[in-house]
Amino acid sequence: MIFGDCRIEVIPDTEFRLDGGAMFGVVPRVLWEKVCPPDEFNRIKLNMNCLFIETPTEKILIETGIGEKWTEKQMQMYGIFRKKSFAETLFEKAGCKPEDISIVVNTHLHFDHAGGNTILNNKGIAVPQFPNARYFLAKSEFEHAENPHERDRASYLSENWRPLQKSSQLELKDDIYQIVEGLTMERVRGHSETMQTVCLKRGGQTLYGFADLIPTRYHLPLPWIMSYDLFPTETLEAKRKLLPQAVREDWICLFYHDFEMPLCRLTEIDGRLKAVKYDE
Repeated sequence: MIFGDCRIEVIPDTEFRLDGGAMFGVVPRVLWEKVCPPDEFNRIKLNMNCLFIETPTEKILIETGIGEKWTEKQMQMYGIFRKKSFAETLFEKAGCKPEDISIVVNTHLHFDHAGGNTILNNKGIAVPQFPNARYFLAKSEFEHAENPHERDRASYLSENWRPLQKSSQLELKDDIYQIVEGLTMERVRGHSETMQTVCLKRGGQTLYGFADLIPTRYHLPLPWIMSYDLFPTETLEAKRKLLPQAVREDWICLFYHDFEMPLCRLTEIDGRLKAVKYDE
């Protein structure tokens, strides 16, 4: 898809599943199961929609999915149904190989966003999957990942970032910074203390990636907030601010975990927000 002087592509990683109750917090199952039917283990189907952006000078990948370093037991627990490697999907969608990527960006280091940063070599050792890339990450998120608390420790797996330090590819950034001109990362409290969202502005258009602040289009209603969020009331306030702006300015919205419709525009019908599939 052409976006100003950029080309953008959504790179879906693979199907996986998380507990529906955890994904919708205080919302009763009788409501959320109508839009996200759970399996026999109460898990709902999700994906990880990474964003490829090709500018005149860079090939950028924002997020790297859940990765391929999982044991069979872990794959069953998270319902990971991988049909092809991330590298294969990247080539199919963007025509690029991992070595072609020049910048990799993580909104945060939870394993379903940063798992593909590294891959196992033939000795079973985690190494950078994108050997020629600079990896960008907020310093505040890195510091939290290195010292997580009991509430979110299970989401951080050091094999997803320490090999990048070893290879000197990891670059720590401010809470707000530009990757290239018009492509901005900004810290938004809610899902966590230090997660960032992504905003691309080109040719009068805006593409906004909500990361885990609004993981799917089914999380558009204000109180539909994940139990995983460390600061749910701040998630609520961020949604109050950002969603009207998305409607007013006709943003293209990227919902990272949406299984069927990752790119949408938003419209308001009878006081309710509705996601409309984005057509180029």
